[in-house]
Amino acid sequence: MQPNSSKPFSYEAFPASGVVAYYSMEIAICPGMPTYSGGLGMLAGDTLRSAADLGVPLVAFTLLHRKGYFEQHIDPAGIQTEDVQPWNPADFCVEEAARVTVSIEGRTVQLRAWRYDLAGRYGHIVPVYLLDTDLDANSGWDRGLTDHLYGGDSNYRLQQEVVLGMGGVRMVHALGYRVNVYHMNEGHAALLTLALLERQLGGGPLGAATEADIEQVRQKCVFTTHTPVPAGHDRFSNEQAIRILGGDRTARLEQQCCFRDGMLNMTLLALRFSRYANGVALQHGKVSRDMFPEFAIDSITNGVHAPTWIAEPFQQLFDERIPSWRRDTLCLRNAIDLPEDTVLAAHARAKEELLAAVAARTGHLLNPSVLTLGFARRAATYKRATLMFSDPQRLQAIAAEAGGLQILYAGKAHPQDDPGKALIHQVVEDAARLSNDLLRIVFIENYDWELGALLTSGVDVWINTPRRPYEASGTSGMKAALNGVPSLSVLDGWWIEGCIEGVTGWAIEDGVNDAEEASSLYDKLAGDVVALFRHDPRRWARLMRATIAFNGSFFNTNRMVRQYNSNAYYPVTLTERESVREETFAD
Repeated sequence: MQPNSSKPFSYEAFPASGVVAYYSMEIAICPGMPTYSGGLGMLAGDTLRSAADLGVPLVAFTLLHRKGYFEQHIDPAGIQTEDVQPWNPADFCVEEAARVTVSIEGRTVQLRAWRYDLAGRYGHIVPVYLLDTDLDANSGWDRGLTDHLYGGDSNYRLQQEVVLGMGGVRMVHALGYRVNVYHMNEGHAALLTLALLERQLGGGPLGAATEADIEQVRQKCVFTTHTPVPAGHDRFSNEQAIRILGGDRTARLEQQCCFRDGMLNMTLLALRFSRYANGVALQHGKVSRDMFPEFAIDSITNGVHAPTWIAEPFQQLFDERIPSWRRDTLCLRNAIDLPEDTVLAAHARAKEELLAAVAARTGHLLNPSVLTLGFARRAATYKRATLMFSDPQRLQAIAAEAGGLQILYAGKAHPQDDPGKALIHQVVEDAARLSNDLLRIVFIENYDWELGALLTSGVDVWINTPRRPYEASGTSGMKAALNGVPSLSVLDGWWIEGCIEGVTGWAIEDGVNDAEEASSLYDKLAGDVVALFRHDPRRWARLMRATIAFNGSFFNTNRMVRQYNSNAYYPVTLTERESVREETFAD
């Protein structure tokens, strides 16, 4: 495969006034590049795709992850094993000539960057730079710092964060960009603030930094947090900080109150050095303000990139009936008027593609006329993948009432997440124990971009059962909505905003324990989902088109990127708005 650039990249295409520099530990750039693990990376990739479509002057930085995340294998007993995913960046990217260095444990580590030109619908390019330490000038250990996404221990993680944050700032300037805004997508990139402060001081001692210097850095930075629980935020010991960052840097971070409970807290660091911060859903903004009450934390609800996640049958339908949807995703509101038979026919084609893929991957032949539920996400215990199996007898009764029920599972557990692996083992074990002629439960290994697209477009209902309030946002249900697939979900994350009961899906009611919430799941499945799906296909089609019209038109990254542009990157104050209004309406 040739590098993705069809012509030499021109920095002159970007405005002299400056760009937004976007930093994320993982970015799902294209299916052939295993540079992502799940939701965070997918969100980052969709953000950049919409920025390219909308012509936003933005450049992005991440790590190369030369050996990928991992390829998942599940044996018949449900035991997960992992293989590396080596790939050649020269097949996709162009190597830049620029070189920069960072200091890690007192060693000088050299970095280079590989550029991937992400082209938007109208030709605008968002360059993505993948930082790489695999250079002859570095030691064997340092050459491997950009090999594995979320690999190694916390020492490896902090060293990677030095490369991303501090190396990323040095690289953006070495490449000749003028930057207006630095956007940290999660706390992994928080050390870029330290690099900016050092740049502000012109190489002088960090101890000489004044509040005015710090404010200069703060005015350039915005931060998005994705983590709704304290334990999920990156934290490093004082010993690690001193050893890896150095005593002077650690002392400066302590002085700026970036330590909590004796640990360097990367979310706290990012918050203290940002002029704007946000959570990724309305509820997540509230949860984040409770965790960090001393900061003003806004919320911008996540989205997904519509052209990437809408299945081909629906793209063809929209092109015919709503031709402006690619330019303006708000036009998907017009899906409310789509003929019912066209919606059902498009979904039937998407479902056939999914079931063909399931057969090819697993050998299971499923029935396209049977109600099919989808549950696919990272195998974390709070997501409660086995909640649906809480009452096997009731689940069997629902399958009988439905005339058959098919449940598709997929998801990876981090290689070091033993409870997550145990959850996959339990799902596979339950699937073997409970499956029969009426109830078919299939776990599909190696959940990835392509399988995710097939599942979210091809199942009939998307299931989500997180334990509140651990879901920051979630985006898989948004992908389903763009394909007319309603959700049956706990009211957490984005679903609080997206659920219109019986119109875009159904809410699993809050309970005092798992058993009560499982009971609500069964009640909704039996009393609402099965009855409607089996006995009233016309009303089901109306439910599907309402899901597209109300949720697909809003929960997309075109809307989200516009919000970042107006609320975070270049906010207009009330005074400025009034000034524009006066000029506009002046005689």
